[in-house]
Amino acid sequence: MQRALLAALLTGLAAPAIGTYLVHRRLALMGDGIGHVALTGVAVGLLTGWAPVWTAVVVAIAGAVTIEVVRSYGKASADVALAMLFYGGIAGGVLITGLAGSSAATLNTYLFGSITTVSTGDLWVIGGLAVVVIAASIGLAPQLFAVCQDEEFARACGIPVRLYSIMIAVMAAVTVAVAMRTVGLLLVSALMVVPVATAMQLTKGFRTTFTLALCLGVVPSLSGVVFSYYVDVAPGASIVVIALAGFILAWPLGTIVRRRVRGRAGGEDPRVTGAHVPTEEHPHEHDEQCGHPAVTHDDHTDYLHDGHLHAAHGKHYDEH
Repeated sequence: MQRALLAALLTGLAAPAIGTYLVHRRLALMGDGIGHVALTGVAVGLLTGWAPVWTAVVVAIAGAVTIEVVRSYGKASADVALAMLFYGGIAGGVLITGLAGSSAATLNTYLFGSITTVSTGDLWVIGGLAVVVIAASIGLAPQLFAVCQDEEFARACGIPVRLYSIMIAVMAAVTVAVAMRTVGLLLVSALMVVPVATAMQLTKGFRTTFTLALCLGVVPSLSGVVFSYYVDVAPGASIVVIALAGFILAWPLGTIVRRRVRGRAGGEDPRVTGAHVPTEEHPHEHDEQCGHPAVTHDDHTDYLHDGHLHAAHGKHYDEH
């Protein structure tokens, strides 16, 4: 149980960290597609005798990069690429598992998770991969946010969009491998998306959404493991159901808060409609040497700061 709780904690942090970028990029189902591809990687591990976690990482990264390449260069849209990986991944996994002399039931441990069987070696692998994902998600947050929010804007800022897009895909693939033993390949996408969707009901702004999503990922992960221990049910399913319950509770609360904000503003919330929001207190003065990416418009210059665009307007900055 100690190893299970540690694995759940690491997964609960890593999955929403990369999931925040996937949701903002409207690729919420990417984790599901990569999960199906990772199943083929698990089967390759069973066939070759190698550690299934590492073969799953390699195959998942290859599948994630394929999705990004098809989305960027191919004529097929991202959802078509995901659909092909859905079907190809699950079929390849079952086929190769049969060639390895194992039954399809062998895959259940990886499809639905088996967190209570996590060994010390597995925990070291999960911990190492999770730390890499979390560190990259936080350390490269401004660049990743810019790429996910507006690719054209990111290119105008001089950000290598293609490189960061592939990085997001690779981080998603690594997260799938991290969560494989916790919630399972079929449910990993839920842990990437649901905490982020719940946080978006209650917050405004990327940074607060990101932080709250991590907290909302940890709570169901740990409570789901404890619940499954006492009730004797599948841990992965418990984690996802608790996360969904959190979203159901947060949705009406977020609706009430937004209505009150609009009521105090005398109409629509300008943060929702996209209008400029005057920021009276601004701790930083933007200029050409401030280090924040700048985008020149017709009559003004916007600066990317803390996940928002700031434009000088008189003695204050407009945030939009």
